[in-house]
This record gives sequence, C-alpha cells and structure tokens, in this order.
Amino acid sequence: MYSKYMIEEILRDFYNSKTLEAEASQKNGSPKTNDWSVVILRYFNPVGAHPSGMIGEDPNGIPNNLMPYVAQVAIGRRPHLTVFGNDYPTEDGTGVRDYLHVVDLAEGHLSAIDYVTPDGDQKKKGGCFVFNLGTGNGSSVLDMVRAMSKACGHDIEYKIGDRRPGDIAVCYADPALASKEMNWRATRNLEQMCQDLWTWQSQNPNGFTD
Repeated sequence: MYSKYMIEEILRDFYNSKTLEAEASQKNGSPKTNDWSVVILRYFNPVGAHPSGMIGEDPNGIPNNLMPYVAQVAIGRRPHLTVFGNDYPTEDGTGVRDYLHVVDLAEGHLSAIDYVTPDGDQKKKGGCFVFNLGTGNGSSVLDMVRAMSKACGHDIEYKIGDRRPGDIAVCYADPALASKEMNWRATRNLEQMCQDLWTWQSQNPNGFTD
C-alpha cells in the first residue's frame, strides 16, 4: 500500500510541477498552459478472467491473493485454503472485501482515457483526478469460496487459521465519483467472476506452462 501511495504522490507532484511551469511561462509572456491530465485509479480486488478462458492470472509460486489460491484448490493443485480468521464482526466471521471482475476493471481504464480525451470541439479535462474502481459491495472469504464451489461444481476444502496481523474486518469501495464523472460502474456479479475464473483455470490447470 505504501508503494501505491508513493506513486500517487509522484503523479500529483508531476502534475503540479507542470502547472507551476505553465504559470511561470505565462508571467514571462508565453501562452503556455498545463495540457497534462492525470487519472489515478484505485483498484479494489480484481478477480476473474476473460470469458474466453484464454487470458487469466497465473501467479508465480504460491498465490498471495485469495481467488487465485481458491482456483488452484478447486483444480486440485493445492489441498486446501487457509482462511485467516473467522471471528471478525461480519456475518460469517470472515473478512469482507470488494471483489471486481477484471473486465470491469479494464473498462474502467477505457472510461478514464475517455474522460480526459478531447471530444470534437470539447477541450480535454485538465487536472489530477482520483477514482475508486470497485462494486461498492463487500463479499466475505466464505462467500467467495461458496461462489467458486458453485462455479466448479464441487466443494472446496478450507481450514480456519489465525488472523493475519493488520487485517481489518471490512473494506469496500465507494465508486460513486467514478459513476458520476466517468459514467463507469461495475456490471458483472460474483457468479460471473467465479465462472470466468473457473473457465480459465479448468482450461489451464497448470497455468500457462501447459
């Protein structure tokens, strides 16, 4: 998270430097303006794959994220999932996060490009903009396990482990600004995310090494 924050600060500093540069040139009689636009997209938890099953996530080594790990358990590459804590103040005791289909995420990038691209005689929007890309809804770890079990057609083994230090109970996006300004919203549900992930994983049981 710190590295992501630092990149955001670098982008803001870059935009501000271009603004100061333009202001200085105007004082010297030059018509120069800051013609840069910066869009910062804050992803929540991208999951899924392309519906064709031809493009998906193939982590090196042990997956660090929940759904690639769940998919590898579903295909038989790993014996079980360890759920980190089931005593959070949530409906089923497991952590709740905002999961976003990767195709919705890709469309969010296209919307961001359109947002700052000139349209006919309309000038490009200048500025440094920040948008959350998420569904605005939270799903628990066990919600995700159940959805993936439905997609693959069998139970997914899991065990309950200790909480991880620093994990919070609930975190999900407020995507209202992206909807208002960029006319973007996530349209794919949890079932689609898991079905597309399973399509890719079942066609590529050992990842792209096949």
